[in-house]
Formats: sequence, C-alpha cells, structure tokens
Amino acid sequence: MSKPDAHGATVVKRVAAKGHEESHGGSWKVAFADFCLALLCLFLVLWLLASREKEVLEQVMRAADSSRIDEGAGLMAQSLGGPRGSLIDREPMPPREGMSAPGQDFARSETEADGKRAMRVRYESEADLASLARVMQKLSADAGLEGNLQAVVTPYGLRVMLHDTDEQGMFERGSWYASERFRTLLRSLGPLFARMENQMLIVGHTDSVKYANRGHAAFSNWTLSSNRALTARTQLLAGGMPTISVLQVVGMADRAPLNPQDLTAAMNRRIELLILTTRQAELVSAMYGLPTERLPFAEGAHAAMPDRATLEELRAELAGPGPGNTR
Repeated sequence: MSKPDAHGATVVKRVAAKGHEESHGGSWKVAFADFCLALLCLFLVLWLLASREKEVLEQVMRAADSSRIDEGAGLMAQSLGGPRGSLIDREPMPPREGMSAPGQDFARSETEADGKRAMRVRYESEADLASLARVMQKLSADAGLEGNLQAVVTPYGLRVMLHDTDEQGMFERGSWYASERFRTLLRSLGPLFARMENQMLIVGHTDSVKYANRGHAAFSNWTLSSNRALTARTQLLAGGMPTISVLQVVGMADRAPLNPQDLTAAMNRRIELLILTTRQAELVSAMYGLPTERLPFAEGAHAAMPDRATLEELRAELAGPGPGNTR
C-alpha cells in the first residue's frame, strides 16, 4: 500500500504473505532426497551387473585351457530343462559358469610339473589301481556322492565313472554347470592327482535326449559332453592337479551308454576319468604323434605305415569290460 509522508512524497510498502515460504520450503527437500536415494540404488544395481558380467567373461576366457582368450562368442545360455530335459530354447550369450572361481588362475607350468615329477607316485599294478580306487570312493562319500562313483580296474588302467543318479546329478540338466557337490569332489581329487604320475583321459557322456534345435551348427549333445569334460578338467586344476596329468579331453555325446536298454537313464550322463598306465599313455600318445614308418606312395607323397600289432593290441584293451561288468 502507499501513503504520503510529511513532505508530500508517496511511500510504497510491499507486504509478503506470511507462511508462503514456510509451507513449501521443506517438501522439495524431501522429494530431492528421495530422488537421490533412487539414483543411488540404480547405480548400485548397475555396478553389481557390471561386476557379474566381468566375472562371467573371466570364467569363459579360462574355461577352455586356462588361457585368456574369448571363448564366449556363440555359446548358448543354459537353463533348467525340467521334465523335458534339454528340449528348451536358448539364446546366444556368454555362460554364467559356476565351474571356476573368478580371479583364480588354474594353469600350471610344465616346468613346475616336471619339478614335482620325482615326488609323484606311479600306479601300474592291479593292486595299486585298486588302492587308488578305494581312496577315490572315500572322497566321493565325503562329498555326499557315494552312489555316483564307480571304479573298475581294466587292462589299460583305472576307469572311474562319475555318473548321475535318479536322486542327484553331476550337472544341471542340459548344461555344463557342475553342481556344488560335484565341484567339491573334483577339487578334492586335485591333490590326489597332483601326487600321481599317471596321465588320464577325461571323457564326457550324455543321455540320448536331444536339443530342440537340430541344425548341424546348433548346440548339441556333442558340444554339451565336450563342455562337461572341460568343466571337470577345470575343477581338477582348481584342486591342484597339474596340467600335464591330462592327456586328452573329449566328448562322446550319447554314443557309449552304460545302460543301452534305456538311453535316457541317469547313469548314462557321466564324466569318466581313464587313469592310464604308463604303457597305455605312451600308446595313446603314439596314435596322434608323428608317424615313424613311411611307404612311398607317389612321387613327392608318402603313406604312413602304422604298427598294426600295436594298434590291434590297443583296440582290444580299450574295448574294456562290457556294460554288465561296470556296475
């Protein structure tokens, strides 16, 4: 309002409404605090996702041979198949592998392995292999997998079968994610194999349940069995086994069932550790080594001449016992 002063000048006074700033002064602070809290939660979630993705990528890069190369491209997401087993749809993505501890390097140098060779034990006789089998059965029982391990002494070494049962499996169905108990068992076997001079073959097997995508380039039981065998190798390395202990890692899909009468039986899904005698390890290595005998085939070309007697002996020994003798 305005009024004239004593000298006739007009004085204007402005009066602010009382309580206006007090009524709105605190609400924006509460809203801003809520916004900051929500933003903080968002950043926390993003950080957790980024950390998990980094762990997954590290695991993928170590899965094949404990080396930092990108093995994740083109792998398929693995989900529980439920009653349909592995008949499930999958989208390409890096696996969330639970088979290795992030940030841990499982590689063992050949120099280190050679340095420990003199301290290791060689199992050659039937009695030695039977003793080794009993130790492994004890470790299996300690891991809660007593009914999942079978071992039989063969002419070429000790055949150890780590198979599924109807009660529990070694891996999630349709995937190569090892169960916690199976990882515990494999890691407990690592120190045992670290003291062993024998070399082994690691073989993965599946049942006959097929994947939904039947294309020739699609993920199949061949890929699954190979990945499971590599998972077993990784866990053994994590337990302390040197890399030199493994002579071959291979997947056989469903081509060698333990129960041929029921190709979907749980026991057909398994990992086999074939602990070879020294002689058998040499024969297997010779099968893939450089041929020593050659026969002139044509000008500038030669045909390799295998040792037929040795190969026939190896085939007979690798035939092993029949399915009825493995139980």
